[in-house]
Amino acid sequence: MILPDATAIATEAADRLVASLGQAVARDGVGHVALTGGSSAAALYARLGEPEQAADLDWSPIHLWWGDERYVPIDHPDSNAGSAAKSLTVPITADHVHPVPVDMAIEDGGPAVAAARYAEAVRGHVPPAEDGTPAFDVVLLGVGPDGHILSVFPGSPALDADAPLALAIDAPAHVAPHVPRVTLSPRILAAAGCVIVMVPGASKAAIVAQVMGAAHDPRRWPAQLALRTNATWLLDRESAAQLA
Repeated sequence: MILPDATAIATEAADRLVASLGQAVARDGVGHVALTGGSSAAALYARLGEPEQAADLDWSPIHLWWGDERYVPIDHPDSNAGSAAKSLTVPITADHVHPVPVDMAIEDGGPAVAAARYAEAVRGHVPPAEDGTPAFDVVLLGVGPDGHILSVFPGSPALDADAPLALAIDAPAHVAPHVPRVTLSPRILAAAGCVIVMVPGASKAAIVAQVMGAAHDPRRWPAQLALRTNATWLLDRESAAQLA
């Protein structure tokens, strides 16, 4: 879907997120969403906090998760969970917010320990699909300048068929911030009820054209894994400018 601008992307994403979570609550009594980071996410979270939007969903049965996290304290500017805590002002209780346990791991364990404990938490709360993969009701994604999604970079071990549900990722040299990450496996996309991919801005036009081009190589462009029937891509005129 090609929309006028980043504001329109945030509005459309908010509408789709609220609708999908509302359907999940009506069906199951609970909803699970895997959040993302970045500027597009901040605009979405601001929209969700607006009174008329917040009134469209009972947030009390909703659980918040993160598709990936930077290995920094939650009060660090680069923390996805910390950024969401500042900009996502929906009425939700603390026990329904599930950040990657980075602060604990910084004190004792490291990124691999954070990944293992996070995978355990996800499996303990999110119902599984038929293949056992946790099935989030909604997964939010952005796309990096190299075509990465989550913290799954080109050539990442997270792309391997036998990759664990959550794993530690070494600090990328080519994409800022240059810090280690914890990411969920991209196989959560196939299991999800709904995937919303937000890609605003002229700086993403070249990578959007490559990801949506004729060549198919998810190890080179992991975002191609989100070109699926359960996914909606929200572009604006600038990010779609180089599409044929």
